Amino acid sequence: MPIEIKHAERHIRSLTLAKESAELGARLRTISFITGLTTRELTNLFFADGQSMPRGRPPESPEWYHSANLLNRVEASIFVSIYRRIRDLGFGPALALVSGYRHYQAACRLPPRVSFDRAFDLASHIDGLWLSTKSNFSLLSCPSCASQYVAPIGVHQASNHECPFCKLVARYPRDARIQSAFPVRDVSDLPSLEQGLLALSRRSDE
Repeated sequence: MPIEIKHAERHIRSLTLAKESAELGARLRTISFITGLTTRELTNLFFADGQSMPRGRPPESPEWYHSANLLNRVEASIFVSIYRRIRDLGFGPALALVSGYRHYQAACRLPPRVSFDRAFDLASHIDGLWLSTKSNFSLLSCPSCASQYVAPIGVHQASNHECPFCKLVARYPRDARIQSAFPVRDVSDLPSLEQGLLALSRRSDE
C-alpha cells in the first residue's frame, strides 16, 4: 500500500477518534494526546463556535483519585476494568479508551461521575502513556468479592480492607445516596438475555 494511502487512513482514523472523543466531552488537550492532531486543527474542526468547548482545568495528576469519594472510586474502577479487558483483547489504547468509556456509561446508566478526561487520566496512569511515563495505578482483584478495583502501584492485596465494592455493599443498607446511585433492579427490567440466563439457572437448581 502506498505511503500516501496509509497516511490518509491514519488521518481518517484520528479524525474519527477525535469526533467520538469530542462527543463524549473530552477537552482539546485530551483529544490531541490520543489522536496526535494539533489543538488548532481540533478547534477548527469541532469547536469553531467556541461555545461547545469544555471548560475548566483537566486533571493533571493521579492525586484526584486518592481523595475521591466512594462512589467515584467505584465508578473509576468500573471504567478501568472495562478498559483493561479491551486492551487485553489486543486493541490500542486510544480505541480502548473511547470504547471503554462508552461501555462504562452504559453500565452505570446514570450521568457518569467519571468524566472522559478523568477516564483518560486513569488510562494514562494505568498503562504509563500519554500523561505519564510510568504506571502509577494497578487493577487488583478483591479476595472477598472478586471485584477488580484501582489501587496505587505496588499495593499487595491481602484482604478486602481497601475494596470500594465491599465498602459499598456494607454501607448500602444505611446510605440513601448509595441506594440512589445503585438502585435495586426488578427482574422484569433486566434485558431479555439476562432474564434467560436467570431462568436457566433456576431450572438447574430444581
